[in-house]
Amino acid sequence: MKLTKRGEYALRALIDMVLAREAGRDLIPLKEISAREKIPLPFLEQIFVQLREAGIVDGKRGKHGGFFLAKPPENISMGEVVRLIDGPLAPIGCVSHTAYTKCSCPDEEHCGLRLLMLDVRNAIANILDRYSLAQVSEVSLKKLRQDGLPIPFATPMKLAGSDADFQI
Repeated sequence: MKLTKRGEYALRALIDMVLAREAGRDLIPLKEISAREKIPLPFLEQIFVQLREAGIVDGKRGKHGGFFLAKPPENISMGEVVRLIDGPLAPIGCVSHTAYTKCSCPDEEHCGLRLLMLDVRNAIANILDRYSLAQVSEVSLKKLRQDGLPIPFATPMKLAGSDADFQI
């Protein structure tokens, strides 16, 4: 299993949404996340379509609009997001729980490679499913506080040379 850029960006953006919430901002424009994380806005917009369709985020249009978490970060597992964005966690199809495909091995039941890859799949799933978005975000918040740094998104970002807030 390899986390794609799409998966990485989705997780980083969701962590940013929790940081923004901690700073008192429930709505956060995608342009602000895009600027902070250096993620191309069109790519981030595509990711948020998936996140919205899955009920992880929702949005509000307009001048003071943005995106917000549609459910508590404690109820969003890292595994849920990775599976949504990047697909199955299994390194080979014959050990996947969600996208099983028969392999070419003549004795799948006793195949040593399959059993090893099943252990790999289970280890990855157990770790990703054990941690919630809230827990991972708390690690970031704790480190920021420890280093005496402000929480990102404490105030809306401005466009260079403009008084306009970023909007979705």
